[in-house]
Amino acid sequence: MKAMTDTDYIYSLIAEGEHQKQDFKFEISDARKIARTLSAFANTDGGRLLIGVKDNGRIAGIRSDEEIYMIEAAAQMYCVPEVKYSMQVYKVEGRSVLLVNVDQTDKKPVYAKDESGKELAYVRVKDENILATTVHLKVWQQSGSPTGVLVEFTQKEQLLLDLLEQNEYISLNQYCKQGSIPRRAAENLMAKFIRFQLIEPVLVNRKFYFKRTNEPK
Repeated sequence: MKAMTDTDYIYSLIAEGEHQKQDFKFEISDARKIARTLSAFANTDGGRLLIGVKDNGRIAGIRSDEEIYMIEAAAQMYCVPEVKYSMQVYKVEGRSVLLVNVDQTDKKPVYAKDESGKELAYVRVKDENILATTVHLKVWQQSGSPTGVLVEFTQKEQLLLDLLEQNEYISLNQYCKQGSIPRRAAENLMAKFIRFQLIEPVLVNRKFYFKRTNEPK
């Protein structure tokens, strides 16, 4: 069997297009922007960056070692905590493509610093990096607790289930307003329901809503 060349391998990745676990970058001009992608990958399912590849899949190649330094800065200076990654340069038709692999982290969230130094967490949805909601943050905060604990079932839990039966999906604000429930209490409850796989976040027009999970098969 013929061994796969670097060119074959990179083109096989490009053929997949951009998706939940893959992103193309023509070049890196801002380490902070790359930090968002690293945060999103680490907080979701992991992923890989192909640098030197245009959005349409054409190979442009990296210009210099500058891209490598930018990745190091993004992971070490602009991600909190620091993101672990691996890098490898592949030669394709005389051009260099930088492949960066990021694993999903066990300790979420990973934050990315913005221009003002504010720390923001991102998640990866399809081919986009989306700002994590306060409910995502609550899920991660609760992740150290055992999932087998009993959830107290009161009127506010029933209201959430009723709303989700009546609507395809609802927002956190809708739930708070309908039940006159304090926002923090609503965030905690939704996070628990996500951990118990009763509900799940869904992105609609770049905004997160929540819906009932499909019944297990």
